[in-house]
Amino acid sequence: MATQTYQQQLEEVQAAISAVLIRGQRYQIGDRTLTRADVGDLQKREKYLRIMAAREASAGSGGMRVRYGTPVS
Repeated sequence: MATQTYQQQLEEVQAAISAVLIRGQRYQIGDRTLTRADVGDLQKREKYLRIMAAREASAGSGGMRVRYGTPVS
């Protein structure tokens, strides 16, 4: 299985949130009842992935730079 970027994971989580909001938490196929992921858990994951995707996007821009530091003893 290929490793996904944080942006790809974020898009999947957002699609899952939309599915729950549009189609509901539970659904039935024949005699089976299925439950989608909890919206609260998905929203927590979305928050985390937004931060990580932003970091991932800015990684090529150099990030934080320290020029002079004061030693602490």
